[in-house]
Amino acid sequence: MTEKSDAGMKDESPFEDKQSTINQQLEWLEVGTITSPQGLKGELRVYPDSDFPERFTQAGKRWLKHPDTHAVTEVQLKNGRYLAGKNLYVIKLEGIEDRSQAEKFRNYKLLVNKSDRPKLSKDEYHVADLVGLEVYHQETGENLGVVVDLYSAGNDLLEIKLHKQPETKTQPERDLSQVSRRSKRKKYKPKPNKPLTIFVPFVKEIVPVVDITNQRLEISPPDGLINIHEHETE
Repeated sequence: MTEKSDAGMKDESPFEDKQSTINQQLEWLEVGTITSPQGLKGELRVYPDSDFPERFTQAGKRWLKHPDTHAVTEVQLKNGRYLAGKNLYVIKLEGIEDRSQAEKFRNYKLLVNKSDRPKLSKDEYHVADLVGLEVYHQETGENLGVVVDLYSAGNDLLEIKLHKQPETKTQPERDLSQVSRRSKRKKYKPKPNKPLTIFVPFVKEIVPVVDITNQRLEISPPDGLINIHEHETE
């Protein structure tokens, strides 16, 4: 994370003086990912992971997390705006003045202090509070799984990892001697089995109970949703 000084004599980070002052005990919320520069004046495009526009438009203190080292650096957000139709925000950070500087921040995570939470209306929740909740069937009381993520796709969708995973068929080991090219043999890696998840619309009719205090939610799923994997694996 470097930039050339005006004199062209040495490289230094625009945020170097702030890196050592960060309180490592703070807890963070990831609110977006920097995808690319915007224009020539040091602006940055951010893909949002938050439904709160003020995370990207209201000036003030933010933090950036390095994509590889995960080092966290304090920055100052000067301003931001929404790009209609692209589901992106454009932000301006203090100390980033041109495109060459902005290029260095691709894939950085934009963070806020976890304690700095906007006030929510009734039936609104922070994603971080939903992830990890145990999921119960409202009618049977069965513990079905655990929330692992939430996606926005028109309606919000809860991704739930089922506790009851379908039996996986053991795949026979591949005979690499039958692979014609040595380069292909080196690249071949068996694919690990991913745990099965389902997506449940996060609407009151299907998720009538969300109990953050007791770390649980209850769902009333339509017929076939929970056992959809049984048809897919036949």
